[in-house]
Amino acid sequence: MGKLKYPESGTPKRKKPHEVTALRLDSAPLSTEMSEYFKKCEEKIGFVPNVLIAYSHSMAKLETFAAFYNELMLAPSGLSKLEREMIGVVVSAENRCFYCLVAHGAALRSLSGKPELGEAIAFNYRMAEIEPRQRAMLDFALKVSRASAEITEADREKLREAGFNDADIWDIAATASFYAMSNRMASATGMSPNPEYHGQARG
Repeated sequence: MGKLKYPESGTPKRKKPHEVTALRLDSAPLSTEMSEYFKKCEEKIGFVPNVLIAYSHSMAKLETFAAFYNELMLAPSGLSKLEREMIGVVVSAENRCFYCLVAHGAALRSLSGKPELGEAIAFNYRMAEIEPRQRAMLDFALKVSRASAEITEADREKLREAGFNDADIWDIAATASFYAMSNRMASATGMSPNPEYHGQARG
Protein backbone atom coordinates (compact mmCIF):
# COMPACT_ATOMS: atom_id res chain seq x y z
CA MET A 1 0.00 0.00 0.00
CA GLY A 2 1.41 3.40 -0.95
CA LYS A 3 1.13 6.62 0.97
CA LEU A 4 -2.24 8.29 1.28
CA LYS A 5 -2.83 11.19 -1.11
CA TYR A 6 -4.40 14.37 0.16
CA PRO A 7 -6.41 16.50 -2.28
CA GLU A 8 -6.42 20.29 -2.28
CA SER A 9 -9.35 20.36 0.15
CA GLY A 10 -7.21 18.73 2.81
CA THR A 11 -9.61 15.79 3.22
CA PRO A 12 -7.65 12.53 3.10
CA LYS A 13 -8.47 9.78 0.66
CA ARG A 14 -8.59 6.79 2.92
CA LYS A 15 -9.76 3.24 3.26
CA LYS A 16 -13.25 2.81 4.64
CA PRO A 17 -14.20 0.93 7.83
CA HIS A 18 -15.78 -1.91 5.83
CA GLU A 19 -12.47 -2.41 4.01
CA VAL A 20 -10.52 -3.09 7.21
CA THR A 21 -13.16 -4.92 9.27
CA ALA A 22 -15.83 -7.56 8.62
CA LEU A 23 -18.60 -5.05 9.38
CA ARG A 24 -20.52 -3.09 6.75
CA LEU A 25 -19.74 0.35 8.13
CA ASP A 26 -19.23 3.53 6.13
CA SER A 27 -16.91 6.43 6.92
CA ALA A 28 -18.19 9.49 8.73
CA PRO A 29 -16.83 12.89 7.65
CA LEU A 30 -13.60 13.52 9.50
CA SER A 31 -13.63 16.35 12.00
CA THR A 32 -10.92 18.97 11.56
CA GLU A 33 -9.04 17.53 14.52
CA MET A 34 -9.18 13.96 13.21
CA SER A 35 -8.24 15.05 9.68
CA GLU A 36 -5.09 16.62 11.11
CA TYR A 37 -4.46 13.50 13.21
CA PHE A 38 -4.67 11.27 10.14
CA LYS A 39 -2.25 13.57 8.32
CA LYS A 40 0.20 13.38 11.22
CA CYS A 41 0.02 9.57 11.11
CA GLU A 42 0.77 9.64 7.40
CA GLU A 43 3.70 12.03 7.89
CA LYS A 44 5.16 10.14 10.86
CA ILE A 45 4.70 6.48 9.96
CA GLY A 46 3.66 6.59 6.31
CA PHE A 47 0.08 5.35 6.72
CA VAL A 48 -3.02 5.61 8.88
CA PRO A 49 -3.39 2.60 11.22
CA ASN A 50 -6.40 0.50 10.32
CA VAL A 51 -7.72 0.69 13.87
CA LEU A 52 -8.29 4.41 13.31
CA ILE A 53 -9.94 3.70 9.97
CA ALA A 54 -12.20 1.18 11.70
CA TYR A 55 -13.28 3.69 14.34
CA SER A 56 -13.86 6.43 11.74
CA HIS A 57 -17.45 5.33 11.13
CA SER A 58 -18.23 7.54 14.15
CA MET A 59 -16.32 10.70 15.01
CA ALA A 60 -17.35 10.46 18.66
CA LYS A 61 -15.96 6.93 18.90
CA LEU A 62 -12.81 7.79 16.93
CA GLU A 63 -12.04 10.90 18.97
CA THR A 64 -12.63 9.09 22.26
CA PHE A 65 -10.48 6.13 21.24
CA ALA A 66 -7.64 8.33 19.96
CA ALA A 67 -7.67 10.54 23.06
CA PHE A 68 -7.60 7.57 25.43
CA TYR A 69 -4.88 5.80 23.45
CA ASN A 70 -2.69 8.90 23.36
CA GLU A 71 -3.14 9.51 27.07
CA LEU A 72 -2.25 5.93 27.98
CA MET A 73 0.58 5.34 25.54
CA LEU A 74 2.20 8.74 24.96
CA ALA A 75 1.52 10.96 27.97
CA PRO A 76 4.07 11.34 30.78
CA SER A 77 4.16 8.27 33.03
CA GLY A 78 6.46 6.33 35.31
CA LEU A 79 6.30 3.69 32.58
CA SER A 80 8.42 4.19 29.48
CA LYS A 81 6.83 4.01 26.03
CA LEU A 82 8.65 0.72 25.53
CA GLU A 83 7.21 -0.70 28.74
CA ARG A 84 3.71 0.31 27.74
CA GLU A 85 4.16 -1.44 24.40
CA MET A 86 5.41 -4.51 26.27
CA ILE A 87 2.16 -4.55 28.23
CA GLY A 88 0.14 -4.20 25.05
CA VAL A 89 1.93 -7.10 23.39
CA VAL A 90 1.74 -9.43 26.41
CA VAL A 91 -1.98 -8.80 26.87
CA SER A 92 -2.58 -9.19 23.13
CA ALA A 93 -0.69 -12.48 23.14
CA GLU A 94 -2.88 -13.75 25.98
CA ASN A 95 -5.99 -12.75 24.04
CA ARG A 96 -4.59 -14.03 20.72
CA CYS A 97 -5.39 -10.75 19.00
CA PHE A 98 -3.92 -10.85 15.51
CA TYR A 99 -4.30 -7.12 14.86
CA CYS A 100 -2.67 -5.92 18.07
CA LEU A 101 0.14 -8.49 18.03
CA VAL A 102 1.09 -7.44 14.51
CA ALA A 103 0.78 -3.68 15.10
CA HIS A 104 2.25 -3.46 18.58
CA GLY A 105 4.81 -6.16 17.94
CA ALA A 106 6.15 -3.85 15.23
CA ALA A 107 6.14 -0.89 17.63
CA LEU A 108 7.97 -2.94 20.26
CA ARG A 109 10.64 -4.01 17.78
CA SER A 110 11.07 -0.41 16.66
CA LEU A 111 11.26 1.14 20.14
CA SER A 112 13.63 -1.49 21.50
CA GLY A 113 15.81 -1.75 18.42
CA LYS A 114 15.86 -5.49 19.14
CA PRO A 115 13.71 -7.69 16.89
CA GLU A 116 14.47 -10.66 19.12
CA LEU A 117 13.01 -8.85 22.14
CA GLY A 118 9.81 -8.13 20.25
CA GLU A 119 9.50 -11.77 19.26
CA ALA A 120 10.19 -13.03 22.79
CA ILE A 121 7.62 -10.67 24.33
CA ALA A 122 5.03 -11.72 21.76
CA PHE A 123 5.57 -15.47 22.13
CA ASN A 124 6.58 -15.87 25.78
CA TYR A 125 7.77 -12.86 27.77
CA ARG A 126 9.24 -15.17 30.42
CA MET A 127 11.98 -16.03 27.91
CA ALA A 128 12.80 -12.36 27.21
CA GLU A 129 15.91 -10.66 28.55
CA ILE A 130 14.18 -7.94 30.54
CA GLU A 131 14.66 -6.31 33.93
CA PRO A 132 13.09 -7.94 37.02
CA ARG A 133 11.01 -4.75 37.36
CA GLN A 134 9.59 -5.26 33.88
CA ARG A 135 8.92 -8.94 34.52
CA ALA A 136 6.89 -8.02 37.63
CA MET A 137 5.00 -5.46 35.54
CA LEU A 138 4.16 -8.02 32.87
CA ASP A 139 3.14 -10.64 35.43
CA PHE A 140 0.64 -8.15 36.82
CA ALA A 141 -0.58 -7.09 33.36
CA LEU A 142 -1.17 -10.72 32.43
CA LYS A 143 -3.20 -11.26 35.61
CA VAL A 144 -5.29 -8.18 34.78
CA SER A 145 -6.12 -9.79 31.45
CA ARG A 146 -6.49 -13.36 32.65
CA ALA A 147 -7.99 -13.16 36.15
CA SER A 148 -8.49 -9.59 37.34
CA ALA A 149 -10.95 -10.64 40.06
CA GLU A 150 -8.14 -12.61 41.71
CA ILE A 151 -5.84 -9.60 42.12
CA THR A 152 -5.16 -8.85 45.78
CA GLU A 153 -3.08 -6.39 47.76
CA ALA A 154 -0.24 -8.91 47.61
CA ASP A 155 -0.08 -8.45 43.84
CA ARG A 156 0.08 -4.68 44.17
CA GLU A 157 2.71 -4.98 46.88
CA LYS A 158 4.93 -7.01 44.54
CA LEU A 159 4.88 -4.10 42.14
CA ARG A 160 5.80 -1.65 44.90
CA GLU A 161 8.69 -3.91 45.88
CA ALA A 162 9.81 -3.91 42.24
CA GLY A 163 10.00 -0.10 42.31
CA PHE A 164 6.62 1.06 41.05
CA ASN A 165 4.60 3.69 42.88
CA ASP A 166 0.82 3.66 43.06
CA ALA A 167 0.42 5.98 40.04
CA ASP A 168 2.52 3.53 38.05
CA ILE A 169 0.33 0.65 39.21
CA TRP A 170 -2.70 2.56 37.95
CA ASP A 171 -1.00 3.02 34.56
CA ILE A 172 -0.08 -0.67 34.32
CA ALA A 173 -3.66 -1.66 35.10
CA ALA A 174 -5.14 0.95 32.75
CA THR A 175 -2.86 -0.02 29.86
CA ALA A 176 -3.55 -3.73 30.32
CA SER A 177 -7.29 -3.06 30.54
CA PHE A 178 -7.25 -0.88 27.42
CA TYR A 179 -5.59 -3.60 25.40
CA ALA A 180 -7.95 -6.26 26.72
CA MET A 181 -10.80 -4.14 25.38
CA SER A 182 -9.03 -3.37 22.10
CA ASN A 183 -8.17 -7.04 21.57
CA ARG A 184 -11.78 -8.03 21.91
CA MET A 185 -13.01 -5.30 19.58
CA ALA A 186 -10.39 -6.13 16.94
CA SER A 187 -11.16 -9.84 17.04
CA ALA A 188 -14.93 -9.40 17.19
CA THR A 189 -14.97 -7.04 14.19
CA GLY A 190 -12.44 -8.97 12.10
CA MET A 191 -10.04 -6.01 12.04
CA SER A 192 -7.07 -6.51 9.70
CA PRO A 193 -3.63 -5.02 10.45
CA ASN A 194 -1.88 -2.77 7.97
CA PRO A 195 0.45 -4.92 5.87
CA GLU A 196 3.32 -2.49 6.48
CA TYR A 197 3.60 -3.65 10.08
CA HIS A 198 4.78 -7.13 9.14
CA GLY A 199 8.16 -6.06 7.83
CA GLN A 200 8.92 -3.19 10.19
CA ALA A 201 12.06 -3.16 12.39
CA ARG A 202 13.13 -6.73 11.64
CA GLY A 203 16.63 -6.08 10.38
